[in-house]
Amino acid sequence: MPPTGGPRGPAMPCPKAASRAGGTQGRLDGMELDFERCYRAVDSRDQRFDGWFYTAVKTTGIYCRPSCPALTPKRANVAFYPSAAAAQRNGFRACRRCRPDAAPGSPEWDVRADVVGRAMRLISDGVVDREGVPGLAGRLGYTERHLHRMITAELGAGPLALARAQRAQTARILIETTELGLADIAFAAGFGSVRQFNDTIQEVYAQPPSALRSRRPATLAGAGTITVRLAYRAPLHAEALVSFLAARALPGVEECDGRTYRRGLSLPHGVATVALTPADRWISATLTLADVRDLAPAVARCRRLLDLDADPVAVDTTLAADPALRPGVEAEPGVRVPRAVDGFELAVRAIVGQQVSVRSARTTLAHLLSHTTAEPADADDAHDARPPAGQRLRERPGAGGPHDANDANDANDANDGDHERRLRAFPGAAVVAELPDDAFRMPAARRESIRALARAVAGGELDLDPGADRDAATDRLTALPGVGAWTAGYVTMRAIGDPDVFLPTDVAARRGARALGLPDSPTALAAHAQSWRPWRSYALMRLWRSA
Repeated sequence: MPPTGGPRGPAMPCPKAASRAGGTQGRLDGMELDFERCYRAVDSRDQRFDGWFYTAVKTTGIYCRPSCPALTPKRANVAFYPSAAAAQRNGFRACRRCRPDAAPGSPEWDVRADVVGRAMRLISDGVVDREGVPGLAGRLGYTERHLHRMITAELGAGPLALARAQRAQTARILIETTELGLADIAFAAGFGSVRQFNDTIQEVYAQPPSALRSRRPATLAGAGTITVRLAYRAPLHAEALVSFLAARALPGVEECDGRTYRRGLSLPHGVATVALTPADRWISATLTLADVRDLAPAVARCRRLLDLDADPVAVDTTLAADPALRPGVEAEPGVRVPRAVDGFELAVRAIVGQQVSVRSARTTLAHLLSHTTAEPADADDAHDARPPAGQRLRERPGAGGPHDANDANDANDANDGDHERRLRAFPGAAVVAELPDDAFRMPAARRESIRALARAVAGGELDLDPGADRDAATDRLTALPGVGAWTAGYVTMRAIGDPDVFLPTDVAARRGARALGLPDSPTALAAHAQSWRPWRSYALMRLWRSA
């Protein structure tokens, strides 16, 4: 749901938003954009609405985020669109001041389990660039035509236009933060030709790629890495996020120094690392990529891991209505649900963690990893990695986010490269399926559960990607030997991103409920949790923090 008093909702009439000539229809969550609510949000410059909709100004031909600091345009000159792609499709270019293309994504696409929500998560992960619209449609089980119709009805633009908008943003980041040649950037960002790249950048940003590069400061640093700022909706309880991930950090794959969380990533074109450091208004993400074509999926997976597209105000408003949760919500606003960068990895962790402590699970997983070999995310190798046309990657930290001003002194640890050389990605399903018995320091039944999981994922029988059907994944998981409701729910919550999972039998959740004066029997606790819908996953995080 949108922020309270937001741009859409049944409490007020929902007039169609204006088109380029006078109004286009945009729909989110089954309801049309409400002109009056949208206009009030723009007039108040409320950052909570960034990503929910985009404001187009007909007299200037630009589109902005609702919080743009420019003067509020007259009502007659404004149009509202449900996506940046829809605004671009109608001839508007991105505002250079507020950078609307870098706004947080709509929380709708993390919450919704329908086809459009699943499609948006896959588009963000770069599926259209890698597999085309036929690949996207095939993953979702629909024809291209029907999928295009559904997405356009909701977002005012089809999957190709949405992917194009994402390519334009990726290209801008590479232009402004690296020394890659423009031709190399064109292909690294996913464009089919240099001409298509030039035309798109000109259309979206009203200037050629060379002009975007000329605005970049001359100082460059740190070969082999790109630092981007990941926007989020305030408030964000960053300490809760980092501490949760740190407690479960798997040696060799993850590490945390108390302030910065680092991990290895398995991406479509190679292994990478990321260092994530919270800042005042964004998360600084320093990526070491083997191939710059992986920038967009890497950013999407980092955003998903940290739950950055969530709407914390909507979540906290619902949970604070419960007197037992209200003190915790008021003391710690913006608690997120840590997600996952790899659904298979998360599922293995869930099975290993059945009825054992977090520390014990880490030890067992470390033993399993010791029996595998994987290409590490080696910083030196990444420095030598060649993008398609052979240019060497160099980086200027700081650009690429909603506040990417030229004071690019983000929190870059001088020793990041040394940390990253030691990190690797979690092994894939095919590798785990073939591990010998002595790799599994656990009961035989649990070992066979992991093998069955690995075979199902490797064989394409089980989809744990962000665009997976949640109900189908749950059914397939519980059909595996040794996987019950707790494990399936945990995987659905963190790997697939279901915001409304509750685990009433979880020992820590029951302990937290007891500490808050809530019923702690599974049946009574599950009944009480009905009032926390549709945000029971977030309530579960708060129970764990109270345990």
